[in-house]
Amino acid sequence: MKKFLMAIVAVLFAAPSFAQMGSGGFTLSESTVYYGIRMGLNVSTITGDLVDADSKAGMTLGGVIGLRVSDTTPIFVESGLYYSGRGAKDFNLNYLEIPVLIKYGIEATDDIAVLPYIGPYFSYGIGGKYKDPTGKHSSYNCVKHPDMGFKLGCGVEYNKLYAELGYQFGVMNIAQDDATYNPSDESCHTGNFFINVGVNF
Repeated sequence: MKKFLMAIVAVLFAAPSFAQMGSGGFTLSESTVYYGIRMGLNVSTITGDLVDADSKAGMTLGGVIGLRVSDTTPIFVESGLYYSGRGAKDFNLNYLEIPVLIKYGIEATDDIAVLPYIGPYFSYGIGGKYKDPTGKHSSYNCVKHPDMGFKLGCGVEYNKLYAELGYQFGVMNIAQDDATYNPSDESCHTGNFFINVGVNF
């Protein structure tokens, strides 16, 4: 985690250099496609019957592609592929995630655009462990691999630099249906605050 936080600090200190590279990954006044990279920090929880634990910090890393879909208003659709570390304290869940976000661009100044957004996400678990008095075990023995929900947040772009803050909440019950791991038909859902930084091209 220390190395990851140092990487975020390095990106922030590199901001003046990125800012000199051009006028941004897209402009609000014309149709365009943009690409970007993202890295950031998650603070996630699992709510429900199976897990009763505090939140945990994790990382996210991904790439995005966006497209303006209207000639008259600055509306964009953005998708991509993320690695996302979520879960709860002593209960780690690692996901590959694909969001489909609707963004609306607001020109705050000549150099700064504000982009509130909302949309669904679809994710699939690729690993994770939980710890109990008997040791460490696979998290996916007691929760399902697929998950889905909604993300909402707001991004800010300055030249090529991008930062965002948001929340995502799962609407799918990820508790296993198997009687061995979930004998009383309990339920649980994921939730996650996130902050990301990155660059648009």
